[in-house]
Amino acid sequence: MGQYLLKNAVLVNEGLSFNGGIFVSGGMIADVFDYSKADDCAREEAVSDAEVIDLGGCHLCPGVIDTHVHFREPGATQKGCIASESAAAVAGGVTSYLDMPNNNPPAVTAADLAAKMEIAARGSRANYGFYLGATDYNIEEVARAGASGACAVKVFMGSSTGNLLVSDPDAMRSLFERSPLMIAVHAEDNAIIAANLDCYKALFGDDIPFSAHPAIRSAAACITATHKAVELALSTGARLHIMHVSTAEEVDYLAEVMHRTDKITAETCVQYLTFCDEDYERYGSQIKCNPAIKGSSDRDALIRGVRSGVLQTISTDHAPHLPQEKAGGYLQSASGIPLVQYSLLMMLEKVREGVFTLPMVVEKMCHAPARLFAIERRGYIRKGYFADLVVFDMHKPSDVAPLSRCGWSPQTEFSSTIEYTFVNGVIVARSGILTDAQTSGRKLTFAR
Repeated sequence: MGQYLLKNAVLVNEGLSFNGGIFVSGGMIADVFDYSKADDCAREEAVSDAEVIDLGGCHLCPGVIDTHVHFREPGATQKGCIASESAAAVAGGVTSYLDMPNNNPPAVTAADLAAKMEIAARGSRANYGFYLGATDYNIEEVARAGASGACAVKVFMGSSTGNLLVSDPDAMRSLFERSPLMIAVHAEDNAIIAANLDCYKALFGDDIPFSAHPAIRSAAACITATHKAVELALSTGARLHIMHVSTAEEVDYLAEVMHRTDKITAETCVQYLTFCDEDYERYGSQIKCNPAIKGSSDRDALIRGVRSGVLQTISTDHAPHLPQEKAGGYLQSASGIPLVQYSLLMMLEKVREGVFTLPMVVEKMCHAPARLFAIERRGYIRKGYFADLVVFDMHKPSDVAPLSRCGWSPQTEFSSTIEYTFVNGVIVARSGILTDAQTSGRKLTFAR
């Protein structure tokens, strides 16, 4: 494992941006240098036997931690697998990920998680963690989730794969009462969605327009389920994380709830900050995802929610589907967007537009994921932390070929370039091109 002296960068970390450098040794951050401090400059000068990489004023921040991905292994590796999707991740500056349990078979036991970890140990380029899926029938597994090494427990309150939909109210309350880990919820109400779909089938038959997606998987479906999850969490004391928030109503409601408790947090995803219902005309099935991308007023509210702190993390809900699975009409097209390679680049566009600051992006995509999920020694540029780092040039446009096995993404042209990605002190990508370091990722550990 090499030693690197990364010089002449703009470090973005813990709310600050400053000119400096980093010494990487043994896979760890061995020292951090702030060029405004004479002692730091002297320490950097004293570094020897390290490969010097002059970054020429590029930005350097902690590697992105994507806490919401679907890498499709086991069971759907024709769309993506841990090796292919982690390759896409590191090319885009994502150095750690937390993968969802809706596989085939679903990850609902400790043995299922162990099998996924074994696959990742053989082929993941990024660091990895896995959710345990909750069902009506695995409450005892949920109660032992901490010992299984799960990052959290995932509850689907809306339709999903196989038997991962928790539909029994008693089972739902029991898992909220007994889970030792954070409960991460997909909050959509199935009954509302089904009724909306019936209405649109009556109007359009099989030719439902994609623009109807936010009316079918409506704001009411989201806020109704979010209310139920929050009420359960408040009455049981469970630690709750609402995933992929997509509506203004949820932002307003969660703002009020978070004044009463610090045990409820929430995320949104890059697609909800980028697209709105006006974009269905251009992108059609490519931006069909669950929950649906909704109106411009929802997008604006989500942006406000990120700025205010109501939405603490930004992820992708990366969900690869083959082009033929996205083809056809509304009823035939699969829901999901492959975004893990592009999330940081998409957020850098928002920085260039003045929507967010760089320190805010780093807080939401690096620091907060590590803090909320209690991930040990990652997500920050700190001495003694793992050297998971990303270097990007905000003045160098890029046209980025998709590395996900599905081979597509709605946007591939950006105003910035990911120059380097380091995982555990290993250079895994240069200018978006993968290096030979194929299995540099490690199992994430959690401080709990």
